[in-house]
Amino acid sequence: MKKKNQMRRADTVVVLDFETTGLSPTMGDRAIEIGAVLVEEGRVTDRFQELMNPGFRISGFIESYTGITNAMLRNAQPCDEVMDRFANFIQGHNLVAHNASFDRRFLDAELERINRSYTGQFACSMLISRRIYQDAPNHKLESLVRFRHIETDGTFHRALADSEMTAKLWLLILEDIRQRYDISETPFSLLQTVSRTSKTAVHRFLSTR
Repeated sequence: MKKKNQMRRADTVVVLDFETTGLSPTMGDRAIEIGAVLVEEGRVTDRFQELMNPGFRISGFIESYTGITNAMLRNAQPCDEVMDRFANFIQGHNLVAHNASFDRRFLDAELERINRSYTGQFACSMLISRRIYQDAPNHKLESLVRFRHIETDGTFHRALADSEMTAKLWLLILEDIRQRYDISETPFSLLQTVSRTSKTAVHRFLSTR
C-alpha cells in the first residue's frame, strides 16, 4: 500500500535523461548514456549515471553535441547490461523527462531488447512548463533554467546534469502550482492532466481544483 501511495505523489518520481546516437531507435539509433535522479517526497535520494557502448562508432556531431567521445565509450559496458540495471532502478516509480516522448522511445526500445519493462507512468516537464510558464521565451531546458533562476553549473547535454536540472524544474513547477492556485496536493495524475490541457484552458482547470 505504501508503494502505491508513493506512486500517486508527483514529488516522488524518477527523473531521467538519455544521450543517444541520433533521434530515432526505429532508425537504428541507440542510447549512449543514461542519467537519472530518484526524488522522494521532494528530495533527491539517489542517482544513476552510466555510459553505454552501442556497438558502433558515434558521429562527430554527437561527440561535439554531448561531449561523449568514442574513446569514452570504448570501455563502457554494453547497452543491454546497463539497461538491465536501470530497469531495476526505475521499478515501481513514475517517470519524468523533459521532452518525454523522446526519452520514452529510447527507454522502451532499449528495454524491449532485453525483455524488461517498467510499471510507472510518464509525465513531460516540457509540456507542463508550456502551460505553467506561458511567458517563458521558449521551453528548452536551458531556457527554463535561466527563466526560473535555477542554480546550475552550466553543464547541459550530459544525461545526469540534465536529469538533475529537470528534477529541480519539476519540483519548482509543483511549488508554483501549489502557490499560484492554492492547491494543497499535486498528485502525479494532476500533472499528467495539465500536460494534456490546452494553454488557454489550463488556468481555469487549475483554478477550479
